[in-house]
Amino acid sequence: MKWSEHTWQAIEQRYESILDMAFIKELSDGTLPQEKFRFYMAQDSLYLEHFGRTLSLIAAKIQDLQDVLAFMRFAENAIVVENALHESYFVDFGVTDKGVAEPACHHYIHFLRSTAALESVEIAVAAVLPCFWIYREVGDYIYSNQNAINNPYQKWIDTYGGEEFSVAVDQAIAICDRLAENSTEETREKMTEAFIMSTRMEFHFWEGAYELKTWK
Repeated sequence: MKWSEHTWQAIEQRYESILDMAFIKELSDGTLPQEKFRFYMAQDSLYLEHFGRTLSLIAAKIQDLQDVLAFMRFAENAIVVENALHESYFVDFGVTDKGVAEPACHHYIHFLRSTAALESVEIAVAAVLPCFWIYREVGDYIYSNQNAINNPYQKWIDTYGGEEFSVAVDQAIAICDRLAENSTEETREKMTEAFIMSTRMEFHFWEGAYELKTWK
C-alpha cells in the first residue's frame, strides 16, 4: 500500500465529517448565507498568500528538479490564479477588506510555514497535501451532488471540481508517495502526523467561517 493510501485511511472519518458540515452542504445547494461566504473568501485569500510562500519554500528545499518546477507552479497557481478568482468574488459579493487572519486561518498558515521551515522537506510536502487533496475531493463531491440552479457559488465549485486542478493534485500525491518510499519509517510516520494535522486544520477553517469565529 502506498503512503498516500495508508494515510487517507487515517483521515477517512474526518473527511466524512467535512462532507457533513453545514458550510459544505449549504455551499453545494446555494443556501450558504453570503456573510459566511464573504468571511470565508477573505480568510482564504489571506491563507493563499501564505500557502504560496510555503510552496515556494518547499520548492527551494526539494531535491529533484522536476519537483522544484512542480512546486514553483503550485505556488504560482496559489498566488496568481486563485487570487484572481477571489478578486472577482470580492467584486461579486462586495468584499472590500480582507481584514486580519482570524484564529483558524492564523493557526493553519503558521503550522504550514513552521513545518516547511523547520522540518524535513518530506514532512513539509505531506503537510501541504491536504489543501490539494481534500479540496479536490470536496469539490468533486459538491460538483457531483449539486442540485441548485444558478448557484451563486458555482465559480468556486468549478475551480475545485475541475480537471486542471485534479491533475495538479495527482502530481502532488505522486511526489509525496515517492518521497515517502525513499524515507525512513520514522519520517513516514511524521509525514502522516503532519497530513492528519492539516486535515484537522481544513475542518476548522470551514467551521470557523460558518461560525464567523474571530479573535476575542
